[in-house]
Amino acid sequence: MKISRVDAVANAVLYEGYMLYPYRPSAIKNQLRFNFGVVVPEAKAKSPMSGELSCITTECLLQGSEGSTVDIEVRFLQLAQRDVEVPRLGESPSSSVGSREFQRVEWCEVNGRFLSSWQEAVERRIRAGPFAISALLEQPEQKGFAFDAVREIEPIYDQDGELAARFVRQREKLSGNFDLAVIRLDANLFKLTAKIVNTSPFCEIGASNQESANLSSFLSTHKVLRCTGAAFVSLTDPPERLRELVSACKNAGTWPVLAGESPGNADVLLSSPIILYDYPEIAPESAGELFDGTEIDEILALRILTMTDEEKREMRSVDDRTRAILERTELLSPEQFMKLHGAMRALAAAGKERA
Repeated sequence: MKISRVDAVANAVLYEGYMLYPYRPSAIKNQLRFNFGVVVPEAKAKSPMSGELSCITTECLLQGSEGSTVDIEVRFLQLAQRDVEVPRLGESPSSSVGSREFQRVEWCEVNGRFLSSWQEAVERRIRAGPFAISALLEQPEQKGFAFDAVREIEPIYDQDGELAARFVRQREKLSGNFDLAVIRLDANLFKLTAKIVNTSPFCEIGASNQESANLSSFLSTHKVLRCTGAAFVSLTDPPERLRELVSACKNAGTWPVLAGESPGNADVLLSSPIILYDYPEIAPESAGELFDGTEIDEILALRILTMTDEEKREMRSVDDRTRAILERTELLSPEQFMKLHGAMRALAAAGKERA
């Protein structure tokens, strides 16, 4: 099934900065991740010198009627702490699993497999609606959501069947809510406000530890708004008569852009944590996600191929998504590499017009 334009772009936004070249946990620039769309718990945002957001707000204009409807999808990543643990020195291999003591390590090797501690990501989606404009005019809609804390253990055995290490994955409890409200500006013009608030518990003791805070935060947070019987107004290039009303829209932590299936379709709005233009799209030449929007695919692919075997081994150890980048790059054909070299779309469009 073909993925929609907005879903393709939203997926790219979701994992922007997830893992940067050289795609290894040991790389300095991968020690601090997720600089975009971070929504911290309210307690963290209120701490001294925080400067972080516990609530992000989207405001936009909608042309329609009271019979029009709107639905909302909130998407973000939740981090899970993945620790590698090995039996403490002196532990007997014959000891029962339950009686063994383990210690955390940054990495270890079992049967030639490189195992590393890391913060994995779990995708979260919350959908609600459709809501009639008439109902939202009477009363704003509020929806709460929560994800329970989880601790999982994955044993790793050596070639003799002995327990050599284990992965311990821990996810903190997350909770939040979003509000959807509408006010009338004119007969067929409305202002829509969508807010997301992080109400997750947070221990102030760890307030200075950003990695710890990220475990209780929503990351790469964005919203997808869809309407029927109505049309969103571009906040980037609004009609002249609506410019003043558009300039009065207040957006905190988000950048709303039109994201319908083709230019001119204004039934979808993507509220992104990074600046985009109306109707953003993924380059058709791209072979897949690279999580690094500051680079171009061709350069990243060539750099990946120049990695040493040891560097590639570490890259494979991160998780399935990062391993897929390596495997996909190593399988690129010469024809696919040529496509990465570039395209001149503006000239192609001009040529079609002359034809």
